[in-house]
Amino acid sequence: MAALVAGPIVRRLARTGVTPNTLTVVSFLGTAGAAALIVTGHLFAAGFVLLGASFFDILDGALARATNRVTRFGGVLDSTLDRFAEALVFIAIAVAFARDAAAVEVAVAGLALIGSFLVSYVRARAEGAGVECEVGILTRPERVVLIALGLLLSSFNYVLLGVLGVIAVLSFVTAGQRVFHVWRQTRT
Repeated sequence: MAALVAGPIVRRLARTGVTPNTLTVVSFLGTAGAAALIVTGHLFAAGFVLLGASFFDILDGALARATNRVTRFGGVLDSTLDRFAEALVFIAIAVAFARDAAAVEVAVAGLALIGSFLVSYVRARAEGAGVECEVGILTRPERVVLIALGLLLSSFNYVLLGVLGVIAVLSFVTAGQRVFHVWRQTRT
């Protein structure tokens, strides 16, 4: 679905001279804006902003491939800003919960942050060891969609907490799947 929508947009962007790295930075800034909205208590608006920012994250890689501007630096910039942006969102949620003295909710947000970083870390370590590692049930796109849905539905009691709990648990499962995958691939 995203490819169907992104294709025509990428073709237009390719004619403008906009670089993939510019889209990466725009995605990061949009996500940082979503984090600011979360901290200020505008969770519903943050959900929409996060979805919009994530669309730019889809476009950056597609534009790089379409214009033959895939670079090692672009990949590192994209991964780094993706991790930074995701951390900002989880920390913003924890801050919003902390304001209400909700210790359990803050802890669950922290666990979701740790789990999401583990998923990315295992993949990076695996690929550094020469093992392709895009396996697992909860990768970054799914986490972003879940967080956005949790924010959009946050007016219903405990939906955001439930979403964070699902992200925490499934992120740890995904990290385990990736470690197991690497173990299977490297057994000799």
